[in-house]
Amino acid sequence: MREVLGEVVENYSFRNRVHVFRDRFHAGSLLVEQLREYEGGSNVYVLAIPAGGVEVAYTVAKGLRLPLDVAVTRKLHVPWNPEVGFGAVSWVGQVFLNEPLVDALNLTEEDIERCVDEENEVIRRRLLMFRGGNPYPDLRDKTVVVVDDGLASGYSMLTTLKALKPLGVKEMVVAVPTAPMRAIQLVRPQADRIFCLNVRTGPIFAVADAYRVWYDLEDADVVRILRKASLFEQNLSNH
Repeated sequence: MREVLGEVVENYSFRNRVHVFRDRFHAGSLLVEQLREYEGGSNVYVLAIPAGGVEVAYTVAKGLRLPLDVAVTRKLHVPWNPEVGFGAVSWVGQVFLNEPLVDALNLTEEDIERCVDEENEVIRRRLLMFRGGNPYPDLRDKTVVVVDDGLASGYSMLTTLKALKPLGVKEMVVAVPTAPMRAIQLVRPQADRIFCLNVRTGPIFAVADAYRVWYDLEDADVVRILRKASLFEQNLSNH
């Protein structure tokens, strides 16, 4: 267990505001300015949590001239309300549950197992679609910037960081456009630094409220963006 909470860097002019970003690409461009110290780092990787995080992360990786990859973590959806998550599962099979919510919803072990099995199947499909089944790069002694389009409960990010920890990552950086303070506090023990432009402290929170234009990304959209990122990286390596 980490004893030191990660540093939190925010834009105080965005505190508790809504509709501060035009779209995910705009949010990513603002994050680039916060992350300039990592620009062009030879031992720095950007990892996106799909799907929405890929647009933000693509902008961050391109703006900082860094390689982009995906951390295929999936939210565990409440069976009767797919917009609500009660935990998450990572690409290495680790599961972390929001225990108070599980208890409040009276979810059974069977409910949880069924949801985990369903999301593991989505992860398997996405790993093939997004990464072609290729092994992840060696992240030992690297700085990893994990990007999503926002934290809601924080469990997807928490699960992602927990999956990265055994890989010997030197520094784990979280970069998100928006998050409630309670999600930041959940993630802080696992992160070295957290960059969050729009921190909100109210009782009601939705990631979409930070954006003036909001839409869901399909898997095909993610593949298209990752291909663009690959071409950018190839061109960068040739110069």
